[in-house]
Amino acid sequence: MTINPAPTDALLVIDLQNDFCPGGALAVPEGDQIVPLVNRLAQRFEHVILTQDWHPRGHISFASSHPGTQPFATIEVAYGTQTLWPDHCVQGTPGADFQPGIHIPHAALILRKGFRREIDSYSAFLEDDHTTPTGLASYLRERGLKRLFLCGLAYDFCVRYSAIDGTVAGFECSVIEDATRAVGLPGSFEDTKMALAEKAVRHVLSSSLLAG
Repeated sequence: MTINPAPTDALLVIDLQNDFCPGGALAVPEGDQIVPLVNRLAQRFEHVILTQDWHPRGHISFASSHPGTQPFATIEVAYGTQTLWPDHCVQGTPGADFQPGIHIPHAALILRKGFRREIDSYSAFLEDDHTTPTGLASYLRERGLKRLFLCGLAYDFCVRYSAIDGTVAGFECSVIEDATRAVGLPGSFEDTKMALAEKAVRHVLSSSLLAG
């Protein structure tokens, strides 16, 4: 199947930042390996949006903010269950910078998320209270963009929740399966597959977008 990106399509590149790549504070296995492919995909789209995790020091998602806890444990907070992470993508640090191989000069928007100290934000559309909007849905609607293709990091967290929330907001969302990588916590990959299927989020391969 060949997919030819239309003027009403957008590529959403999720969190391709140093801290999520090998050597970073919260490295996703092989996270850097998708960068050349993402660059190629971006050339096929008129509209490209980048998201950027942008946490203040002492962020609620950091295990270091909760004495006695360890990274990858979970705690209950006001908006539900929170996975705790190593300190990562701290505002203004090299770890928060985009992976240096990324070359998408025509990207129209960099959307920063997770900058509120007391709430995490996996999704590009909503904070983790599932209520507070990031403004992305309005941005897309004002430009008449209807179909979204998602890539980046990580498949089982920020890509997953962005695709689900985008679908709920009324956009047609597809995940470019070979242009993303997973954190791979126990069961997270399988749970993501099921969660995306329940929302009718499609999985496509980059070859279908690059063949046209």
